[in-house]
Amino acid sequence: MYRVAICDDVEKQRELVKSILITLSIKTNIDFEIELFGSGEQLVSHYERYETPFHILILDIEMGGINGIQTARKIRELNNLDEQIIFLTSYPEYMVESFDVMTFQYLIKPIAPSILEEKMIKICQYFQALDKKFMVIKSTYEEIVLKYDDLISIQAAKSLTIKSKLHFTTTNQTYESKGIISDYALALKDCNFLQIHRSIIINLLHVKKFSSGVVLMSNGLELPIGRSKINEVKDTYTKFMIMKVD
Repeated sequence: MYRVAICDDVEKQRELVKSILITLSIKTNIDFEIELFGSGEQLVSHYERYETPFHILILDIEMGGINGIQTARKIRELNNLDEQIIFLTSYPEYMVESFDVMTFQYLIKPIAPSILEEKMIKICQYFQALDKKFMVIKSTYEEIVLKYDDLISIQAAKSLTIKSKLHFTTTNQTYESKGIISDYALALKDCNFLQIHRSIIINLLHVKKFSSGVVLMSNGLELPIGRSKINEVKDTYTKFMIMKVD
């Protein structure tokens, strides 16, 4: 499933693009979770609140308030670099400026549905090529796509009502799901992840330092290292850092 933000200050245009994506989903079985935004300010605010990011941004350039390029620039400045951006505009002269925000595609209105469908399929193929860098977890209400590099830790959580509850902590927020911690440890062992405790897996990319049997992560979280795993953790992290320098 791909999360898509459609940002246009004209409701008719938002609904048109949404209908094209729904039709494409029916044709291809590609699932889109679509959210509509009536202004660039609304979309930027979504990111400033650290809400779930999108895979694809479809932005109108000419909008009241901040325009589409300014919107994309603010989102990039918040260190959201993975979103693929499609700009829609009636004016080709914005094209050169749009390159500054790492644009996937620049389309001139009126948009032919077949052209937008073609570009969306290419974006989805791009994400599929990166599948090894992503995982999908099921929360209470939805499926969530997490990028490995954004994942800081996975922790087993005690719960009287939910069996095998897990917390997935990312650079943006923490998600709840269910699963067996040892299964994730096995699946992720070759992807810079390490089980440091019977109930904790960490991403070595986010380690800041080790101290007195705990590890400090990039978000300030201190996690305990199991006594039987202290030497293994230190050795693995040392090898990881050597490989990183090489």
